Amino acid sequence: MKITKFGHACVRLEKDGRALVIDPGAMTPEADALTGVEAVLVTHEHFDHFEPDRLRAAATADPGLVVYTCPGVARHLEWLGDRLHVAQEGDALSVAGFEVSVVGDKHHFSHPDVPPVDNIGFVVDNEVFHPGDALTVIEVPTLLLPGQAPWMTVPDMIAYLRAIAPRRAYAIHDGLINEWGVQVLESVLAAEAERLGADVRRLVPGESVEI
Repeated sequence: MKITKFGHACVRLEKDGRALVIDPGAMTPEADALTGVEAVLVTHEHFDHFEPDRLRAAATADPGLVVYTCPGVARHLEWLGDRLHVAQEGDALSVAGFEVSVVGDKHHFSHPDVPPVDNIGFVVDNEVFHPGDALTVIEVPTLLLPGQAPWMTVPDMIAYLRAIAPRRAYAIHDGLINEWGVQVLESVLAAEAERLGADVRRLVPGESVEI
């Protein structure tokens, strides 16, 4: 499986000539992020993960494109008809040649006056986990780790990483930090890589890894 990091929280997974994309939001500027994919998976409705106009353009250009997402996002995509698939925790899906399990149901606590929105995470081929904006603890070899967020501190991130203790963790969700913040994040990840004896690092936009 090939994992390619795009802007912020977006990743593309490829295997055997087929591909899907997770969370191509407004902070994902790459025009080719959706090129040639069979499916788009969306964890939740926040703008940095979900951009309705972009999905509409992609779905119009490719009548075979399908979307899998939570109820909160689905209410914005009814125009997709039977190309829209609503998923919830416990679902097992076959998507673009991948086997996908759905875990979690709500966004991490982020505001005292606003109830958490729907948020589902996707486990792909029992190998790669994209949690969206949640710190859902499961056993998985490869974690796409939220690297920075208004709802998460560095101790939160470290505790989450240690709770899962994956063989590989690639930091995403980093679009809000400047060059100094990137240095801090990368130094924290390097320390945790040494502690865990694992491949723990940040992927820069456009970077790919094969697992």
